[in-house]
Amino acid sequence: MEEIIKLKNLSVFYGEEEVVKDVNLSFKKNKVTALIGHSGCGKTTILKTMNQLIAEEKNARVKGKVIFKEQSIDKMDVETLRKTIGIVFQNPTPFPFSIEKNMLYPLDYHGGYGKKEKQQMIQEKLEKTGLYEEVKDRMNFSAQKLSGGQQQRLCMARSLTLNPEVLLLDEPCSSLDPKSTKKIEQTLKDLSENITVIIVTHNMAQARRIADYVAFFSEGRLIEYGETEKVFQYPKKEETKQYVEGLLV
Repeated sequence: MEEIIKLKNLSVFYGEEEVVKDVNLSFKKNKVTALIGHSGCGKTTILKTMNQLIAEEKNARVKGKVIFKEQSIDKMDVETLRKTIGIVFQNPTPFPFSIEKNMLYPLDYHGGYGKKEKQQMIQEKLEKTGLYEEVKDRMNFSAQKLSGGQQQRLCMARSLTLNPEVLLLDEPCSSLDPKSTKKIEQTLKDLSENITVIIVTHNMAQARRIADYVAFFSEGRLIEYGETEKVFQYPKKEETKQYVEGLLV
């Protein structure tokens, strides 16, 4: 199975503190991979490293390599990289203007799209996140007046306008109700038919529902990686077993 991103001996430091420690991990193309582990174990830092957001953080330093389709990301233009590897954060961040302008923003920023093409793309991406029918009659309304779940799906749709090959998500459902969570989980499963999805989650049931593969981290180290059901049912490491069973606190 084709691998789209590889982490090679990846370590990340904040000052002298090593928060990601010599991680080697490959992500399968068009699959959902969940990164699990306690808060502070390096999961979000790994996401930020994969699209170079880490470079904007004070005192952050990276050792090792992130390889995207056989090319080191530090050799790629940052804007091209972030179009290709999109990211959606834990708290939805719609811009303080209308739903339509939120969707138009990345298209206008990067340019090269006609008016009709932009409208088609906006509708298509909103449909992919299951949001279009809910907002089609109020595209001029403020995006910040949407519900939390709708805002999160809008941010996902906005990321999709640039047709990324990889979508990174940091706890996208952590503050959402079960109904909104279910919609986002279904969206991610549907997206993975054409996009590689990498999600950080503390919700073990969610990881088991939507992920094809799971990577378990502890104190910055990769402890175990494999197919989701194998990791949950037959973990190779005792630390993994205790974590997925809720015994490791």
